[in-house]
Amino acid sequence: MLNIAVIGTGAIAPAHINGYLNFPERCNIVALCDTFPEKAQKLKEQFQLSADVVDTHKALLEREDIDLVSVCTPPYTHAEIAIDFLEAGKHVLVEKPMASSLEECDAMNQAAYKNQRILSIVAQNRFTTPMMKLKKVLDTKLMGPIVHTQVDSYWWRGHSYYDLWWRGTWEKEGGGCTLNHAVHHIDLFQWMNGMPAEITAITSNTSHDNAEVEDLSIAIGKYENGSLAQITSSVVHHGEEQQLIFQGKNARVSAPWKLKASSSKENGFPENDKSLETEIQKIYEQLPTLKYERHAGQIDDVLTAIEENKGVLIDGEQGRKTLELITAIYQSASLGKTVTLPLEEDSPFYTREGILKNATYFYEKTASIENFASNEITTGGNYE
Repeated sequence: MLNIAVIGTGAIAPAHINGYLNFPERCNIVALCDTFPEKAQKLKEQFQLSADVVDTHKALLEREDIDLVSVCTPPYTHAEIAIDFLEAGKHVLVEKPMASSLEECDAMNQAAYKNQRILSIVAQNRFTTPMMKLKKVLDTKLMGPIVHTQVDSYWWRGHSYYDLWWRGTWEKEGGGCTLNHAVHHIDLFQWMNGMPAEITAITSNTSHDNAEVEDLSIAIGKYENGSLAQITSSVVHHGEEQQLIFQGKNARVSAPWKLKASSSKENGFPENDKSLETEIQKIYEQLPTLKYERHAGQIDDVLTAIEENKGVLIDGEQGRKTLELITAIYQSASLGKTVTLPLEEDSPFYTREGILKNATYFYEKTASIENFASNEITTGGNYE
């Protein structure tokens, strides 16, 4: 039986708690921590947990009965909390984004390696049946070389969304929709298609004049083989239709699932390649449905890794790649230049201080409230 502590009891914490509660024979939540302990107490009562409530994570570092920690706090605190627990010999699951800078990511990964503990970064959309099936279909290479990828990370958030005390600032949130919303799709993109060689991007704030950060960004990634990727990150799209489309030389596949294959007529115009479509569709349909999805799926993966002393699907190196791609988008948009990957320590955006100095500030944050009355959120990702 593994004992769990949840650090931060805001909007995303219930997803973690529900995830752990799927495995009552394997784990038990023994502690909840929040700087507003009344929030933690409310969650304790809501989920009927027999957990201790504390107001600082440092109160839990010396507890020998804690094996795994979920970090659900604002992004700027992730590195300190994760490193503290890794140094204390605990395994750590950190909410997205991994940290506020690549420098912090590297420090977290070094702590995990030094202490031989698991560091996993939340990317719950990998643990959905449509995405797992799409990944396996892409791995067959039946589509041929991918020539164009379209990533539409469309969300909608009202003006008041950025009134919460830590949102809408580079210092506390670390960025806008590119970092905190499109992180899901950017993670899926780099997992399925690998990292591009360069990024050219532009950001804007069209609808939230109470935030320093962007609410819309468009980036173009270019691969060494000439393939292009188009990544749109947004919190201004009504309907929140989200999709990933991979155009190969032989066929197109996507989430939500859509398949089209073409072959060439004598004059170069297309005709349906029914044979290839049938082959790909058969593979897709034969792939199994996941037993556990989203946070529960990732928690199952982490618990299994601890129990069986094996690796996780999404470790700190994977988490760093996703943040590296996002950082390249911010660097390109802020400095007005194409950015070559990988980003090294000489990048002006490698450190948190560099980001705060060089990032584009759109507006001044004009409101700061401690909590919203409702903790209800939407997490997107309907890929059926």
